[in-house]
Amino acid sequence: MWKAVVTAAVAFVLLFCRSSTLDNGLARTPPMGWLAWERFRCNVDCVDDPYNCISEELFMQMADRLAEDGWKELGYNYLNIDDCWMSMDRDEQGNLYANKTRFPNGIKKLADYVHSKGLKLGIYLDFGTHTCGGYPGSIKYLQKDAETIAGWGIDMLKMDGCYANVSDMSWGYPDMEMYMNKTGRPILFSCSWPAYAGGIKVDYSVLAKHCNAWRNYDDIQDSWDSVTHIIDWFGDNQDVLAPVAGPGHWNDPDMLIVGDYSLSYEESKAQMAMWAILAAPLFMSNDLRSISPEARSILMNKEVIRISQDSLGMQGRRVIKGDDKIEVWLREIEYASYGIAFLNRRTDGIPYNYTLTLQDLNFTYGKGYHLDDLFSGQPLGHFELNKNLTVSMVPNGVVLIYAYPSE
Repeated sequence: MWKAVVTAAVAFVLLFCRSSTLDNGLARTPPMGWLAWERFRCNVDCVDDPYNCISEELFMQMADRLAEDGWKELGYNYLNIDDCWMSMDRDEQGNLYANKTRFPNGIKKLADYVHSKGLKLGIYLDFGTHTCGGYPGSIKYLQKDAETIAGWGIDMLKMDGCYANVSDMSWGYPDMEMYMNKTGRPILFSCSWPAYAGGIKVDYSVLAKHCNAWRNYDDIQDSWDSVTHIIDWFGDNQDVLAPVAGPGHWNDPDMLIVGDYSLSYEESKAQMAMWAILAAPLFMSNDLRSISPEARSILMNKEVIRISQDSLGMQGRRVIKGDDKIEVWLREIEYASYGIAFLNRRTDGIPYNYTLTLQDLNFTYGKGYHLDDLFSGQPLGHFELNKNLTVSMVPNGVVLIYAYPSE
């Protein structure tokens, strides 16, 4: 019975999304892939640092890794160029073109290579007069740039908002979406509009009509503090953010930094878990050529990815924020099931035991639920609504549980 009810609810949600949001058929679940920015930034020194510079060779190597190392099969199918790929000037006709030294064969050739691997290519533009790195902006060239990237075979656009007036974004981002649609090529549109407009100072119902995903908050940095600041901001503003997330339109807390330099193993698990609970796009920004086995195991956890990619598309919420620095986050997923994240914000150096019941989380299925720990891979067993559940969390750690109704 409950499956039939849930199926009807899913159908209603999908119908609503089709009728009131961007209808390009893309990002029905949070998009996944790899993005250059956090790990490689704007490194254009291909003379002294050819292995790490923003270049055709870097993106071909990352495409190889996505295609050959098992990432693509898990859903990581977008390969995204960020800032600093362009020439510093447009050509005589006003067209953008790639830096000829670092991208000698041009973006169209790179797109063909990426597509030959069964992947999709994303690119970066900026709505303002210049990109954040000082390269040509798009504000006077929206239609031309939309036609250019479509002609190259681009599959995703991240449009930043440096050197722009926030007041212009309310027409600029919708215009860019319109011009891309006119090309006839499906291009997933990631907008930075709310990040420049103060996060929650935009009409998200309007935003969802024009963008498949949007950056809400500050750029992530390679630090646990940065990760937790983003989590806090999403929790503090969840009443505004959560209702607008869904198939085709997602809040984006920025890149996964798992596999970079700063996060511990436990903190890496915590970021991955929280991004899954938040229904966030999963864009790794690391070096796939040298990623550690530990980081790989976290990013490739199929059960965590299954929570992330749930077709119902509901963003999770923080339901408990205790004085003991333990948080509980809950995401509804299909078939009347849930993802539950227990996040330990304590730093006192010892594991911390936390006990509650499913009744405390307002679970209602009378026959109880079966619980699985998604990082250990261990079943926790059947729990009646009033049975105590105790989880043990290390400092800055997480326990991620999948709860589904017992038959």
